[in-house]
Amino acid sequence: MTAGGPDTHDTHHVDAGPALRRDLALATWGLFVGLALLLLAGGLFGTLLGVRAETEGLATGITGLIAAAYYLGFVVGSRLTLSSLGRVGHIRVYAALAALLTAAMLGVGLTGHWAPWALLRLVTGLCFAGQYVVAESWLNDLATNANRGRLLAIYNVVTIAAFAVGQAVVFAFDAVLVTGFAVCAIAASLAVVPVTLSEEAVAPKVEEAEHISLRELSEVVPTGVGSCFLVGIAHGAVGGLPAVYATRVGLPAGWVGLFAAAPSVGGVILQWPISAASDDLDRRAVGLAAAVGAVVTALVLVLTPDTHWMVLVWFGVLGGLSYPLYSIAGAYTNDWIEPEHLNAAASQLVKLYGIGAVLGPFAAAGLMIGLGPVGFFWALGILHGMVAVFFAYRMWSWRAPLAKRPWSEVSLPARTFYVPATIVAIGRRRRRRRRSAP
Repeated sequence: MTAGGPDTHDTHHVDAGPALRRDLALATWGLFVGLALLLLAGGLFGTLLGVRAETEGLATGITGLIAAAYYLGFVVGSRLTLSSLGRVGHIRVYAALAALLTAAMLGVGLTGHWAPWALLRLVTGLCFAGQYVVAESWLNDLATNANRGRLLAIYNVVTIAAFAVGQAVVFAFDAVLVTGFAVCAIAASLAVVPVTLSEEAVAPKVEEAEHISLRELSEVVPTGVGSCFLVGIAHGAVGGLPAVYATRVGLPAGWVGLFAAAPSVGGVILQWPISAASDDLDRRAVGLAAAVGAVVTALVLVLTPDTHWMVLVWFGVLGGLSYPLYSIAGAYTNDWIEPEHLNAAASQLVKLYGIGAVLGPFAAAGLMIGLGPVGFFWALGILHGMVAVFFAYRMWSWRAPLAKRPWSEVSLPARTFYVPATIVAIGRRRRRRRRSAP
């Protein structure tokens, strides 16, 4: 199959069983609890560092560099983690990365110069990328095509909600003091406990993963590769500079945390219906609709006064439409690859996402330098527009039925999400009733 060709590989994953089995809860509880603690620490840490950078009066370009360093760590961490999984297994890799993350968070709190911050931010990115590879390869080992979107949605809801809580409680800490960074380190160290207490039988078997190169992956599923990269750019902007924007427009300290957390709250609310819809409908169509919605929301934010409370609401809506895009890209990719390549594909996707996310903060910072704080929202609109255009192009170049099953079997979230199709279905039923009426 050539690069850019149709994603038509007929896979093994079709499963006629229930979408989410009860044994999944037993197999994933430790992982989800551990991830919640990690992301709680990550949300608080990232927002604290953003506020600290503004307190120190760092230039926008330097702040963007620190944010980009985090995502550069993604590129390194995804590859290192994949090679380690085959040697020592998921639980040991997870514990080692959590320990390194704890040290890096404390290190940031103990220094006051931007250069060590950038280096240690890179280390935290490496650790979080590794944790995502561990989690996603673990979940992919349990998932089928019938439940992958929903299972990844639960994973994203847990992580995004925990991240949002961490961001929202930033008001309780003085970013100049080490206290907040120490709390982050404590939460990250506690994240080891539930995972290490998980039964070994539920973790994927320790075996050397079959390598799949980025080129090979792009030949099998170009839509997944391209969309993951572009979503990474958009998310790098969404997550990289919200605290900087909120501080520069004069929001109070408590509101800075709420503003930074708003996209995560929106992601929690909309993650499940959008991901569930992508299980029943063409994932590309769902991704296209979500990306277009994010573009429209960004334009609304451009027109909304900086300090108006509706900025929080609309930024939350944008996050709710944007954050599920990564789940869609990942689920679509895993629909088309073989089981032996799941871990390698998870690593490549995290690496791709990280490469894209390195560029996002620079794009947002550049527009903020040129246009002022409102440039942040212009960047979000442009970057999500790129995602929408790519999904539209892939749907045009390789056409497939909108629904993956008969419309009568499509779930309520999918019906609700795809309103035009619902209207068409209702019209058809009414016409049939008229014809059958006496």
